[in-house]
Amino acid sequence: MIGIDVGGTTVKGLALDAGGTVLAEHRAPTPAPDPDGRRVAAAVGEVARALRHRPGDPVGVALPGIVDETTSTAVLSANLGWADVAFGDLLGDLLGSGALVCHDVRAGAVAEARTGAARGAGGVVAFVPVGTGISAAVLLDGVPLVAGGFAGEIGQLVLADGPFRGRRTEDVASAAATARRAGLPGAVDVARAIRAGDAAAQRVWSQTVDVLGQSLAGLVAVVAPDVLVVGGGLALAGDLLLDPLRTRLTDLLPGLRVPRLVPAAHGDTAAARGAALLAGDAS
Repeated sequence: MIGIDVGGTTVKGLALDAGGTVLAEHRAPTPAPDPDGRRVAAAVGEVARALRHRPGDPVGVALPGIVDETTSTAVLSANLGWADVAFGDLLGDLLGSGALVCHDVRAGAVAEARTGAARGAGGVVAFVPVGTGISAAVLLDGVPLVAGGFAGEIGQLVLADGPFRGRRTEDVASAAATARRAGLPGAVDVARAIRAGDAAAQRVWSQTVDVLGQSLAGLVAVVAPDVLVVGGGLALAGDLLLDPLRTRLTDLLPGLRVPRLVPAAHGDTAAARGAALLAGDAS
């Protein structure tokens, strides 16, 4: 099985055996600009060939943004500059009719649920990568909630009050936004500054936890996940993020069950892993 994750800067591919073990990995730059998707499709084909794809091999391709899996269409992807790109048709010319198009976060959730941080959990699992943006995927007994591709966009929630009133959650609490507000290169650098006693970095971090906690509390109140897996660049901070976030959720959800909060296990390969697993399911 082959899984390929199309990111804003990198096309990441993995070959997995039937048990989900990684056999090979290959990465290539994401071509840009590419408004019609043809150059990206060609790059996906090159990655698949590097992974020794053969006709008939299951191939899953994960895309960012709003993805309609029923029509294999990228409805809207700001990272790639796409709107209504029929990516499945482009892949069919290169990889055959068996290529499966899926959403990167939903694919990542499948990987974390089957072979990662939520393995064996069952029930309801939520996966929230906090990186350049913020999105969520919800699985019920292993099956993603899709809703035409629009489910899980918690990063688009507009804050109703506080110092960031009127701004979207991901414009404040994503890893990229946190680093930008702290004036540092990345979220890892913000975490490092906090551990070194930087009070300004700590203030920014506390604001991020507060805003992220509000969005996650809404998600938890509605779908009641048994496990909430946090991924992306912000989760690399480990307990520096998870401990105060757990406290924030407890404060915001009096009388409700707070899910088990765990860091993602698969890092930046989750979407590719999940895409391969979903392609295997469909073959």
